[in-house]
Amino acid sequence: MTVRLHNTLTKQTGEFESQESGKVKLYTCGPTVYNYLTVGNWVAYIAWDTLVRVLQADGYAVERVMNITDVGHLVSDADDGEDKLEKGAKREGKTAWEVAEFYGSDFLQGMQRLNLLMPEHITKATEYIPQQLELVRTLKGKGFTYQIDDGIYFDTSKFPTYADFAGLDLDAQRAGARVAFNDEKRSPSDFALWKFTPAGEKRDMEWPTPADLTDDGMERPGFPGWHLECSAMAMDILGSTLDIHTGGIDHIPVHHTNEIAQSEAATGKTFSKYWLHNNHLKVDGTKISKSLGNGYTLDDLKERGFSPLDYRMFVLQSHYRSEGNFTFENLDAAKNRLRGLQAAADLKWQPVENGSGIAVASLDGHKEAISKALNDDLNTPQALTHVSSLEATLQASGIEQASVPAFQELLDWLDTVLGLALANRPDITDEQKALMRDRTAARDAKDWATSDTLRDALAGQGIVLRDGPNGTVWERA
Repeated sequence: MTVRLHNTLTKQTGEFESQESGKVKLYTCGPTVYNYLTVGNWVAYIAWDTLVRVLQADGYAVERVMNITDVGHLVSDADDGEDKLEKGAKREGKTAWEVAEFYGSDFLQGMQRLNLLMPEHITKATEYIPQQLELVRTLKGKGFTYQIDDGIYFDTSKFPTYADFAGLDLDAQRAGARVAFNDEKRSPSDFALWKFTPAGEKRDMEWPTPADLTDDGMERPGFPGWHLECSAMAMDILGSTLDIHTGGIDHIPVHHTNEIAQSEAATGKTFSKYWLHNNHLKVDGTKISKSLGNGYTLDDLKERGFSPLDYRMFVLQSHYRSEGNFTFENLDAAKNRLRGLQAAADLKWQPVENGSGIAVASLDGHKEAISKALNDDLNTPQALTHVSSLEATLQASGIEQASVPAFQELLDWLDTVLGLALANRPDITDEQKALMRDRTAARDAKDWATSDTLRDALAGQGIVLRDGPNGTVWERA
């Protein structure tokens, strides 16, 4: 099936075509590991996990690079302020290296908890310093760099299409920068490729700046700019031109615009054919901020009784390009929706007589509808609508014995594209099945006291019984 994607580069939604048939080169902007990720941060990784899953289900071999920014991301997009890793180190009384290791590991554990596919390449910026310096060297050789007191900068005036990607008004930027403008920069839009360690300071993370990269021929300690890191890592592994580059909409006007400029200036080639961006998530209708205390983590959700998969379901209920709103009421609704799907998946262990339950042809129709939605720019809300329709049919009619193998195949496929862990849920125990048979016998004999006692015994084991037109079925509490 053909997949359609919304490309920020063209501002249009259209049929995706990779450079090489059957293969996709994909780069995902990863986290800056100076603190725990919040529910807002995780939206992007769930969205791009879905992208990979859909592409793979369509038969593509996806090679994905995701960076871990462990140096060089300053608190301001204007190339000033403190490095976030250095700031985290001061906050916790550790070294920047220790902060990066701790929160980097926590991020990878969070990916596993959310059932996210691991990229083929997870790259740390600190492990690609030679490649970043070589990119600066290439840009200098082509006349795109200049040096000021605090570092080596990219001259955006030398790249005529700089403003095109984000539709920037550079004249307005210049007018608005009269007060808070580094007067050494030639233009407010110019950005740091490599920053120098301030004189008299010693950073946890710094490297020698080769003399051939500086205009004055002097070697001095420094560190990479945030934008430089992504370009260097992406092109080192995937080549000069990517198929898809992903990130948040906040990356469009600065980070991704700068990536395009430095990459295409260095290679003379299109950096990425497709750019996909996810929208923001608000909490209770407001921006996530430390002052409001609403930057909830996965552990915060766990303390309130929600699993990572509950949150995954919550994210999938919104389109990745729509602004989301997190509330615990919304999360509770997503949790209940997931429980309903899990109960429907467990019906594979409780088939009804052939001819009375859902048949293979109906399963195929649901799969086609779900697949069509996902291939339409990752329309997960529409896909889940079709999944819920399947759930309702299953709950009303059951699954007939002859359809169980096809139902299992459908569950496997759903896990492939949605990652909700529906396929491998275990059956109840033989002892619990015996209790159910005894309860059925008690009901048939109108021994309501015994029936209720056995129902309560199963409930104490986390098994809830539901009596319906197809007999009694069980659900996990």
